[in-house]
Amino acid sequence: MGNSLRAAALLAFVVLSILVSLLISSVQQFGARVVSNVTRSEQQLPEALISQLIERRKEIVPLLFLNEDEDHFSDQSLDSTWDYRVWDKIARGSSRAPGAELGCDSLVDMQALEVLGSGYTKLVVKANLAGGLAVALKLVNEQGIDMGKCVEEFNEPEACRQLVAYKLKKEMVLLKRLQHPNVIGVRGAEGGRLAVILEQGTPLQMIQLLQSPWEDRFRVCLDLVHLLHFLSSSPLGSVALLDFQPRQFVMVSGTLKLTDLDDVSAEPTQCQTNADCTLFFPQRNFSIPCVRGLCEGLNQKRNMYNAYRYFFTYLLPHQAPPTLTHLVDHIMNSTGELKSDINETLQAFEELLAQYQSGAHLDNLPAFELSDYWLLQHVGASGGQYRCWLSYSAQGCVLSVHSPREAAHICNSHSQCSSFSLTGQRTWSGRLLAFFRSSSAQLIPNGTSDVYVKKNTVSDTPSL
Repeated sequence: MGNSLRAAALLAFVVLSILVSLLISSVQQFGARVVSNVTRSEQQLPEALISQLIERRKEIVPLLFLNEDEDHFSDQSLDSTWDYRVWDKIARGSSRAPGAELGCDSLVDMQALEVLGSGYTKLVVKANLAGGLAVALKLVNEQGIDMGKCVEEFNEPEACRQLVAYKLKKEMVLLKRLQHPNVIGVRGAEGGRLAVILEQGTPLQMIQLLQSPWEDRFRVCLDLVHLLHFLSSSPLGSVALLDFQPRQFVMVSGTLKLTDLDDVSAEPTQCQTNADCTLFFPQRNFSIPCVRGLCEGLNQKRNMYNAYRYFFTYLLPHQAPPTLTHLVDHIMNSTGELKSDINETLQAFEELLAQYQSGAHLDNLPAFELSDYWLLQHVGASGGQYRCWLSYSAQGCVLSVHSPREAAHICNSHSQCSSFSLTGQRTWSGRLLAFFRSSSAQLIPNGTSDVYVKKNTVSDTPSL
């Protein structure tokens, strides 16, 4: 039985390796040549296919000329030449962005690590470029459902590829327009070659987040609020995330980033009465006022409530510091009932962060607790690890603290704890990382840390 499982696993690995090798081979081939727009005149294509191509081009037009100094692509014929000029302009624009200097030539000799995902229209590959730079490569999914349906209906592979590629083109335009620390960064692209090179992130894992320290979960929510604040008044106007799911986000060096811009809309919702402005959700609905023929703030409120039901509900209240729960409760109530706009919500989050960083919520801790410990400076400890809930380490108990006084309070609440050490390591918010240990820990010389030892666990001042 064991040999069979190993053989099956090996076979699966070999098959995946072959698929990835074929994928990289095709990427390298198209990276060395310009993809033709269509192999035949568009006038010779089926009328229905021409209509779909023009409609896709029209979707991109409003995104292209936000500034007066940009080319007015809408004044030109929406044909295959227009396709090439637009994509070339966007790709060249992305290469001028800070940190975005890669073209398709950079894909030669790249090492594919895994296929991150594949959808109806796009394929995403995790790869290391020559030199070791880790990137995510987005390209048209030649084997995707949309491509298959188009070819089956029209039997025009090249034109169908252009049609399917429009989601990738539109996303590239949106990534250029919506540059923000919480939107995935563009590393580069190449005109005429339908590929987008992005910074590499780790898919957001909600189950893993639920087992993380509250401070990290709060950071994810804070990042999301910063993103929604930007989207509420972006260069495109107020932008709604229509497919608002955790799977649309990744983590890059601890920062939450929106990575999939397939389904975003900056279109205002027109109305005649308030009844035209109802937001429908599975558990409840909200009525938005109709003001001068438009649903006032509908995109912003849609984003806010989705943030509440997909992120805040699961990540904010659980294990929040007890003395900060009143601030957390205020955020939960105001966002869950859509009582606050995004500016007020951001202000509430920043107040919560300020309280957490300042340690003001710890003023009521007993002052005498720290006096129960001997302080040994320039001393470290080894051994004596024990596990605790929401630790930063799977091998021991490592928690963030504002000060030695908070660490003493935590140690007193753990029956196993007899000492803790501070090394000067800090979390993203500036709080100290404290290492808690049992009585079996051994003291060792260390010029970068201090150890606090419970007085009731030793008869005299401990020494090395």
